[in-house]
Amino acid sequence: MRTQRRVWATAAVATAAVTGVLVFQGVTGAPAPSGDADAKSAPAEAEADVRTTPLTTSKDGGSASLARRGTERFSLLGVTWTDPAAKVTGRVEARTRSAATGEWSGWLPLDTEIDGRTEAGRSGVRGTTEPHWVGPSNGVEVRVDAGDGAGAGLPEGLRLDTVDPGGSGAPLAAAPAAHTTRTTAGATRLAAAPAAFTAEDDPTGEPTPGEETPSPTDDPGDGQTDEPSPTPTPSPSTENPTPPASPTPTPTTATPKPPASPTPTVTSTPPLPPAPPSTAPRPPIVSRADWKAEETLNNEAPDYLDQVKAVFVHHTTQTNSYSCADSPAMVRALHTYHVKSRGWKDIGYNFVVDKCGTIFEGRKGGADRAVLGAHTYGFNRDTTGIAVMGLHTDTKAASAATDAVARVAAWKLGQYKGNPTGTVQLTAGADGNNLAGKKFTAQQQYPFQQISGHRDGFATECPGTGLYGQLPAIRSLAGALATDKVAGLAIASVTGASASGTTYYTKSKITVSWKATTPASFVKSYELLVGGKPVAVVKGNVTSAPATLALGRHSVQVRATHQSGKVTTSAAATVVAEQTPPAFTAKPALTLRTGTVNASAVPLTLKWKAADTAALKEVRLTAPVAKTYGPATGSASHTAKPGAATAWKMTAYDHAGNTAAASVSGAPVILQETAAKKTGKWTSKSSSSYLGGKSLTSSAKDAALTWTFTGRSASWVVSRAATSGQAYVYVDGRKAATVDLKSAATKYRDAIWTQSWSTSAKHTVKIVVVGTKGRPTLTTDGLVYLK
Repeated sequence: MRTQRRVWATAAVATAAVTGVLVFQGVTGAPAPSGDADAKSAPAEAEADVRTTPLTTSKDGGSASLARRGTERFSLLGVTWTDPAAKVTGRVEARTRSAATGEWSGWLPLDTEIDGRTEAGRSGVRGTTEPHWVGPSNGVEVRVDAGDGAGAGLPEGLRLDTVDPGGSGAPLAAAPAAHTTRTTAGATRLAAAPAAFTAEDDPTGEPTPGEETPSPTDDPGDGQTDEPSPTPTPSPSTENPTPPASPTPTPTTATPKPPASPTPTVTSTPPLPPAPPSTAPRPPIVSRADWKAEETLNNEAPDYLDQVKAVFVHHTTQTNSYSCADSPAMVRALHTYHVKSRGWKDIGYNFVVDKCGTIFEGRKGGADRAVLGAHTYGFNRDTTGIAVMGLHTDTKAASAATDAVARVAAWKLGQYKGNPTGTVQLTAGADGNNLAGKKFTAQQQYPFQQISGHRDGFATECPGTGLYGQLPAIRSLAGALATDKVAGLAIASVTGASASGTTYYTKSKITVSWKATTPASFVKSYELLVGGKPVAVVKGNVTSAPATLALGRHSVQVRATHQSGKVTTSAAATVVAEQTPPAFTAKPALTLRTGTVNASAVPLTLKWKAADTAALKEVRLTAPVAKTYGPATGSASHTAKPGAATAWKMTAYDHAGNTAAASVSGAPVILQETAAKKTGKWTSKSSSSYLGGKSLTSSAKDAALTWTFTGRSASWVVSRAATSGQAYVYVDGRKAATVDLKSAATKYRDAIWTQSWSTSAKHTVKIVVVGTKGRPTLTTDGLVYLK
């Protein structure tokens, strides 16, 4: 049934001074008392209060203003106007004077994107700017410019509303009857209005004569025409406090008596059923009682929804420069502004979050209930509104704030089996469009992320580009929270061990590190399991633990206990503890290889073979150069300086960290061609391109050169060209090869032929000219052997 409300107020006689209220003398714009005096005058535990001052509109209607003036103490302000559907298309700006320092601020822009119809269908609902928290102030100046856009012009009834959030001491006493009081420089105080009777309370079920009946487009909440479910009275609990009794209006001699009204019929209503459990843990929430909500602002029963299908994220108060110690006062100010200045039923948001991550209960009815709020015009039904205090047009919200938003969203959606990372269909309660230009038609369904920004459902910058860009991360975190077990648990690394495939190897001691997507605050503990048995237990904010393993193969896991008590166990990692070192099954050995020889580098090959009983990891060459080779590698090309013995040192490593060392030494020696025994005709040639600057050349068939040496490897060095001929190579009197020196490219000092032996011994190498037809000539540059 649609709720009908009756609202009245009694007027008080304006006086030159009001008991307990500081009154400034003089005309508008006169200097105000100092900040210190004003600060001292404020009572320590005052109830929240709103003072209103009309703005002066220019004759052409294009601007309005409030001249600089002193005021009674306030901490939040906004500009309001009569028609909630009207817009200010230009600029609204205010500047304030600090009650502490007496300094004036710069001009502060007030956001005008809010739609007053977000909670329409109520008497006295006004259009407003977003409220701006300015901190304790005692002076103000306002200017409004209609702008130059189409339809530019200012709405009627422009006024400044300033809010004093009251003190922060003991719970506030019941407010007196509703009345208005004339205060400083023409400002009017808006005091609490008495409760409005609902149609259910009225025996006739009809509006009282003289009360305006809401039109079909002025329905409560978000413009939707479908009526809310009948509202049962919440049972007394910390979640659903029983609303205090409505104060009795007190008429005065200067105020006409309100029309008589029927006495509400008290009927017995069943208590609310238990709140649905959530798949996500409930975060700590500061109750309305704890932030000292002034419940006497109205005593209307909350409207309940059947479910919460989505969350809309907002930003509010238009400043990031606040202390979290002021957050309760800021919430009180928001509450007061929404009710007294906008004329709404209650604070519009279901939850408010400050930059320190503190979560405040918003609209009354029970934080664990699906309470109809007033936060996203057209999409208040089946949704919850969460506002982050601050201005995030370009600035990101603090991580503590976004974490808190994720926690609330996960908890609320989890009560109704929602998926924070998913989408859902919402029914538009009114025609409209969003910031991206998407149009909505009343009673039609549209897809939304289950955690969306205000701008997704309405044409506004809210929650600001900075906070809107953080929504994907908020969804991810909320998704991880929307479960009563630790999600994403996996072993991340095993320090002190090395992996080969899916198996880790260690000598004995390891440190296991793990990861989980569930925040640490929701994890009670972690256990490190070896063979299914716990060997270490750590707190939920610790993500690693050590273990000492016996020799052998082990299954290692991590077991997490959620705060709910449910247990999650990671996939197992296989860890082998072993202490057997690897072995060089073939010791390192050196052989000469083909390639270019010069006076400082002789090409050679280093060979080895290593193995391990478990898993060979690598072989490292540590001298004369540092190189690391994989377990399957058994040779590598290097060079060595001729004429000097070089030690080649190697170490084999297995994955457990066990090692084995081996080495080999060798000295390449260059034998010039002049050291050979010659037969046949040979001619000496000189060039800097030859080893030692000289070489021997011959085209005579069967001309020969013979070298004798003691070593384990030998290579023949020649010069090559396109006209080079062939040679026979004999080793220790036996023909070993026929070598063709022909090369398309000219080469000098080219080791063209090599041969090696397992041990060092005395050998002879003989080169014989073949006398190849058409290219009989060959040029030799000496012989290199390795000793």
